[in-house]
Amino acid sequence: MKCLFLLCLCLVPIVVFSSTFTSQNLIDLPSESPLPKPVLDTNGKELNPNSSYRIISIGRGALGGDVYLGKSPNSDAPCPDGVFRYNSDVGPSGTPVRFIPLSTNIFEDQLLNIQFNIPTVKLCVSYTIWKVGNLNAYFRTMLLETGGTIGQANNSYFKIVKSSKIGYNLLSCPFTSIICLRCPEDQFCAKVGVVIQNGKRRLALVNENPLDVLFQEV
Repeated sequence: MKCLFLLCLCLVPIVVFSSTFTSQNLIDLPSESPLPKPVLDTNGKELNPNSSYRIISIGRGALGGDVYLGKSPNSDAPCPDGVFRYNSDVGPSGTPVRFIPLSTNIFEDQLLNIQFNIPTVKLCVSYTIWKVGNLNAYFRTMLLETGGTIGQANNSYFKIVKSSKIGYNLLSCPFTSIICLRCPEDQFCAKVGVVIQNGKRRLALVNENPLDVLFQEV
């Protein structure tokens, strides 16, 4: 009986300490990160890395126009190397593309490569992969072109993010390193919009009015 009494005395401080720690020193555990959202096509299906899509505008008539592969003015590249958008949604369809994510699925706000998915000769394979070119002195911005690489931390990385209007926006992330895959989009990425080059709409990095697009499976 005496031993039991001594054991109770020993346990009292532990109980008091436990109660005090629980009520006054709660540890804030980190909350779970939200699950990434898949990018959807015009039919509401998740984008598939093995499928081809046309990048179409949400506008109609002169406000519309698909994205296509074309020859850059004054370029000495042996293959078409410019990323353009048709001046209207009436006429030719855009050039199919495929999206190549770093992971197995295509999610919003995650790095990926974009490649025109067309038959081509071996010489022109690299001229199907999107990248951001050097600073264009006339436009005072960087134009989108082809000749990029896949899976490397360079000017060939892009993101798809939800538009503030309808559909999605494309971001170019030429300064994102492989160490910073989840950095805030406005830290290392720029919006993709359109400039007029020789009467054609050329995709380029812009400060405002990003291109709002949808993805239509081919």
